[in-house]
Amino acid sequence: MWEGYPRADGRKGIRNILAVAYLVECARHVAQEIVLGFRGEPVHLIGFPGCYPSVYAQRMMERICTHPNVGAVLLVSLGCESFPKEQLAQAIQQTARPVELLLIQQAGGTSRSIQQGQAWVRETLAQLRRAERVPMEVEELVVGTICGGSDATSGLTANPACGYAFDLLLQAGATCIFEETGELIGCEQFMAQRAVSPEVAQQLVQAVQKAARYYKAYGHASFASGNAEGGLTTIEEKSLGAYSKTGKSPITGYLKPGQLPPGPGLYLMDVVPDGEPLWGFPNICDNAEIAELMACGVHLNLFTTGRGSVVGSAIAPVLKVCANPETYRRMSEDMDINAGRILEGQATLEQVGREIYERVLAVATGQPTASERLGHQEFLLTYKAFDWQTPGPVLCAERNPNSLAD
Repeated sequence: MWEGYPRADGRKGIRNILAVAYLVECARHVAQEIVLGFRGEPVHLIGFPGCYPSVYAQRMMERICTHPNVGAVLLVSLGCESFPKEQLAQAIQQTARPVELLLIQQAGGTSRSIQQGQAWVRETLAQLRRAERVPMEVEELVVGTICGGSDATSGLTANPACGYAFDLLLQAGATCIFEETGELIGCEQFMAQRAVSPEVAQQLVQAVQKAARYYKAYGHASFASGNAEGGLTTIEEKSLGAYSKTGKSPITGYLKPGQLPPGPGLYLMDVVPDGEPLWGFPNICDNAEIAELMACGVHLNLFTTGRGSVVGSAIAPVLKVCANPETYRRMSEDMDINAGRILEGQATLEQVGREIYERVLAVATGQPTASERLGHQEFLLTYKAFDWQTPGPVLCAERNPNSLAD
């Protein structure tokens, strides 16, 4: 048991962050300058760059701005973008969080907006430092997993070790979420066998089928040149490694980005948009997927890497689990756990899995991860489309990847 930050909806946060959110790319500079005035403080930059209206972006921003790790929000708007800023401000206000909407066009431009924004942040940070803390337990944790910069060692060490840690967390009553449906191709029947019901099994299979059809339409799998250079040969081989991150526990349900788990258990989050391919490659980068995990309420993420990745995340801490011992020796500053010890016979998979579990609890109590210590606060939100009215995937039809509609 440790102390967390209570929120009006009953959830608790493991951090108490003030988020500065730009609502169009035109407002990013002002928002970024506001944040730069508080280096070393819990002030993080997030945002959506598009001006064209997006139901998906609206939902993601509402979920992330009311994430349990967020204590207050400054919204930075140019003033004429299509993003429904008043609706977002109202949604945040209804959760009893301090919120301010700064309109650059009304404030008088760049310098005045930065001054006004920093003044509000300074005052609100003082309030957050006095925030109440209450007991929090493992059962209240939501933990996600993602891989980036995978190589041939990922599926042998870090990924199965994270799967073991997932099983320990689930046994303790926590909620765990995995994703990357495009990197589970070929493993759908394995997942279906672990589903708690035929309905969930069907959703899992359809989600992977949708991903396969989506990638086929674009002529590109979720397989980078760096994966091949690291010794991976096919998307099926990469999928087996990604699947091992899920552990062996029953799979409770299926989520779309922005849907909160209805209860504890293990969930698949679908990252591939519903309907026909419209917005390009769905896994544009790891941080876009981390943002979607946060929108499902994830407090922190287990990030496995074989080649080495330096990214962290705004709002939700990233715990790096390095699969390759050589990579760990080169990039130990950026890593939290050396799962490569399994490959060298210095530790068992179970020992590293338990180490990951214990480190998750330490991060939840306030211990910074490597990416937090280094100041990483990456964030990315792009255009996508999901049908939240349907419980399962909406399969896309194949189409010409060169079509102007894409």
